[in-house]
Amino acid sequence: MLELNGVHAAYGKVQTLRGVSFTANAGEIVCLVGRNGAGKTTTMKSIMGLLPLSAGTVTLEGKELTKMQTHLIPREGIGYIPQGRRLFPELSVEENIEIGLMTRGEGADTREWVLELFPRLRERLKQAAGTLSGGEQQMLATARALCLRPKVLLLDEPTEGLQPSMIDLIIDVIVKMKAEGFAIVLVEQRVDTVLSIADRAVFIENGKTVDTATPAELALAPKKITKYLGV
Repeated sequence: MLELNGVHAAYGKVQTLRGVSFTANAGEIVCLVGRNGAGKTTTMKSIMGLLPLSAGTVTLEGKELTKMQTHLIPREGIGYIPQGRRLFPELSVEENIEIGLMTRGEGADTREWVLELFPRLRERLKQAAGTLSGGEQQMLATARALCLRPKVLLLDEPTEGLQPSMIDLIIDVIVKMKAEGFAIVLVEQRVDTVLSIADRAVFIENGKTVDTATPAELALAPKKITKYLGV
């Protein structure tokens, strides 16, 4: 479904990605794993067109996204939940959800679907997004992305700074989305938690894909995690 092939990207003259390649299929969770600064978040930004590629391609169901205007990429069916959530803090919960619905022309059925997934948001529809707790903001960021009814869901550090009950809730939603056939690409520092739900781990080092393994394969070769994540 989603395929990255030899992706290179740079911030100005600073080369950050030097050959990232992986696929994420429908009903599959792919976890991007690597040390801080390895290029995981940059990979997410490159998929969304927020950072232009200097080489390589990004395709969704065979359609190349590489040269597409950034604002059109979500309309192809990619929901992005960036690190730090990036909500519109002065707007209400309801207005943030409406922005998500407008992206692909979704309506009341989709709105009801996301509010059933996150019933706490229904209680806070008129509240300004910036006044929510960290866990509630993560719920809202996830709900807004799901309002696209996306084919692919990108989540960058979704459990960062959250209390255990909120982490469990977010993980439960990710598993539900997998069951509904979403392709999910996940960046997460809590490796043990992620590998319990992931289908594959893609290891990124110095901006390049260096290895891929299933959780079962990692259980037999745990030194791989130390190799790519150890200090």
